[in-house]
Amino acid sequence: MTVEQPDTVLPKWESGRSTFVHNMRLPVHGWFRFPAGFSAGWAESVIESRKEIVEGLAFLDPFAGIATSVLSAEKTGMRAFGVEAQPFIQRIAEAKMLWHTNTDHFYEMAQSVAQFAVSKEWQQPEYPSLMRGCFTEETLISLYSLRYALAELDDGSPAARLTWLALVSILRSCSFAGTAPWQYVLPAKTKTRVLAPYEAFTLQIQKMISDMRLLQTLEVRRAGQMFLDDARSCSAIPDDSVGLVVTSPPYANNYDYADATRLEMTFFGEIRGWGDLHENARRHLIRSCSQHASIEKLDLTQLLDKLSDTSLVDEISTACNILSEERLRHGGKKDYHLMVAAYFSDMREVWRALRRVCANGSEVCFVVGDSAPYGVHVPTEQWLGELALQEGFRSYSFEKIRDRNVKWKNRKHRVPLQEGMLWVRG
Repeated sequence: MTVEQPDTVLPKWESGRSTFVHNMRLPVHGWFRFPAGFSAGWAESVIESRKEIVEGLAFLDPFAGIATSVLSAEKTGMRAFGVEAQPFIQRIAEAKMLWHTNTDHFYEMAQSVAQFAVSKEWQQPEYPSLMRGCFTEETLISLYSLRYALAELDDGSPAARLTWLALVSILRSCSFAGTAPWQYVLPAKTKTRVLAPYEAFTLQIQKMISDMRLLQTLEVRRAGQMFLDDARSCSAIPDDSVGLVVTSPPYANNYDYADATRLEMTFFGEIRGWGDLHENARRHLIRSCSQHASIEKLDLTQLLDKLSDTSLVDEISTACNILSEERLRHGGKKDYHLMVAAYFSDMREVWRALRRVCANGSEVCFVVGDSAPYGVHVPTEQWLGELALQEGFRSYSFEKIRDRNVKWKNRKHRVPLQEGMLWVRG
């Protein structure tokens, strides 16, 4: 098999759109769909508007995900740091940051992998049940052949890491299983259009090379770094080095962020089941879902003790105690009371880390949304703002972007929710 070189017609670099889905049209940003984030165009516009104010200081996204904001900051010319705690996601982000790699080297590596994959009969594994529920036997043979060929030829080079990302990126387009908007895999739902693995691999390589050539032609400065690190410590970031933070932290709305790449991690043999998912992904994350709180068997009293010296302890305690009683009235009996306490305990540590790395006069923008587990309202933007003040930031304000939870059909509650920008000043 031959991976064809793309032509020299370069796609247009689009600017701002409001949601992550529009990132899929943008060079480099569209290499992997991970919608737990915001618009690259919006991030770029915010960063550009503040660039002169924080001249000489760095940009930081402590919840960098797949590097959307880091790439946006890089495009504006700012020195940029990204922190991501989920190892698989961080690896994707780090590979995207290699857009400056020589495209001939990338093409040669990808072509070698494709040709090697079809040149021999690879011994196939006992496929995990998730793989069998999402792919045909023929597709699995092709995908695993590409995986094994890459493992044999992987020399640790940027070209090899980009080839790995190309393989990661095609898995869902080769699956007949449906995928929910938040990346959950739905084997019971099927898609009408499914690509064959080698076709998908060829198209992805062509797209990536075209995108790389575009940025290289525009002479975008390489100024970004991605770190495998925890936002609660930001240990890789120097003190007083940051002038601007733009990020979207996990929402306390019970979305299991670890599950977003379960399909990809299973394919690469990094997990075999739900237990592995917690050990290899979820345990690194901010505790924003009830499943995380339940698995770790958290203690409410101990969590609230970590907030005992804050002005919010009474409000958070009251909400958690109400949730503790409310859960008994629901079939799932989800541990939302533990989730809320753990979430704000974790986010307090995030603010402490940000206060250390942010210089005086810095600005922080959190895209956040409130929540209402079991109908108990949690004013996330207010509580996060107060915790920021507790850790030494000067002031905060909130700018609403949109209403959430306005389509009541199939909703668990009717509490009006909102999403917006929490601005914190240091």
